[in-house]
Amino acid sequence: MKPKRSIFEEVGGDRKEEETIPSVSGALDARNLNRHRLSYWFTSLCVLVALTIIVGGLTRLTDSGLSITEWQPVSGMLPPMNEADWQSNFEKYQAIPEFQLQNRGMSLEEFKRIYWWEWAHRQLGRVIGLVWAAGFAWFALAKAIPPGWMMRILGVGALIGAQGAIGWWMVSSGLGGDKVDVSPMRLAVHLSLAFLIFGIALWSAMSLRLEQRQLIQARRNREALLERLCVWLLGLLFLQIVLGALMAGLDAGSAFPTWPMMNGEFLPSESFALDPLVANFVENSALVHFNHRMAGYLLFAFAITAWWKSRSSPRLSTRRAFAWVAALTLGQMTIGILTAIHSAPIAIAAIHQAGALLLYLIVMRTCFICRYPQSSVVGL
Repeated sequence: MKPKRSIFEEVGGDRKEEETIPSVSGALDARNLNRHRLSYWFTSLCVLVALTIIVGGLTRLTDSGLSITEWQPVSGMLPPMNEADWQSNFEKYQAIPEFQLQNRGMSLEEFKRIYWWEWAHRQLGRVIGLVWAAGFAWFALAKAIPPGWMMRILGVGALIGAQGAIGWWMVSSGLGGDKVDVSPMRLAVHLSLAFLIFGIALWSAMSLRLEQRQLIQARRNREALLERLCVWLLGLLFLQIVLGALMAGLDAGSAFPTWPMMNGEFLPSESFALDPLVANFVENSALVHFNHRMAGYLLFAFAITAWWKSRSSPRLSTRRAFAWVAALTLGQMTIGILTAIHSAPIAIAAIHQAGALLLYLIVMRTCFICRYPQSSVVGL
C-alpha cells in the first residue's frame, strides 16, 4: 500500500516513468526532419544533374564528345597527368573517324581544349553517382528513409547507373565506321533520361518539403483542370526537348538560317529524301528542323492557352506560375529563332539549351502547385 502524500510534496520526481514514454509529437518532428533532409539531398541531385545537362550541351556544341575514346568509370576519374599521357590520349583520338575525316589539322593543344569539356561532363556524372550512393548509405544506416520512399530512391539510383552506360553507348556510336558524330537517336535517349532523372528528383524534393498531412490536405484543393493542362504542356515540352537533341545530333540548327521560312520554303523539299520513310524523322536534318519549329509553335500556343485558362484560378500563386510559363516559353521560342538565323553560334545555342532546362523546371513547379495548392484563400 502506497504511503499518503503531503499536499505540499513536490510532484516532479514521480514523472520519470511518464518522461520515458515517447511523445507522438517528438516522433512526428523526427519524421519531418528526415523528410526535409531527404528533400535537400534530392535538391543537390537536381543541381548536379542540371549542371551536367548544361555542360553536356556545351560538350556537344564544341564537338568534344568523342575526345575520350574509352569508358573507364574508375581510372578515368584522373585526367592525363603528363605530356606522355596527353600524347597517348591524342593518338587514340587520331585513330577515330572524327579526327581523320574532320579534324586532321588539329594540334595537341586544340585537342586538350575539347578533352577537358568531355572529361568535365563525365566527372560530373561520377559525382552524381557518388552523391547518390553516399546519401543513400547515410539515410539507410540512420534508418531515416520515410515510409514509401525506398523504391523511389533505389529507382533514381538505377536510372543514374543506366545513364552512365547509355552515355558510353552513345559515344561508342561515333567511334567507328565513317561517322564523325554520335548517333542522334542515342543522343536523344541520353538527354531524355537526364531530364527524366532531373524531373523525378525535383518532384521528390518539392514533395518532401511538405509534411505528409500537408500534402493530403493540399490535394483536396487541387485544381484538376489546370493540372491536366500542365501535364499536357509538360509532355509537349519533353517532346520538344527530344527533337532538340536530334537537332543537336544532326547539327541541324545551322542548316536553315532563315525565319519564318526555311530557305524560302515552308517545308523543305528534301524533308523526305531518305529511305525508309521513317528514317527522315530522326536522321534528316530538314525534317527534324521543321518538326522542331512546328513543335515550338504548338508549345507556345498551348502555353498561352493554359495561361488564359489559369486567369480564372482563385489563387494568385497559380496565376503567377502560369504567367511565368507563358513568358518563359515566349522567351525560349525567341532564342530558338535567333539560334537558327545566326546558324547556331555556341553562345546563343547554349542559352537556348539552358532555357529548355529552366522552362522544364518552371512547368514542373506549376504542375506541383496545381496538384498541391498551399492556400485555399481567394487571392493568395
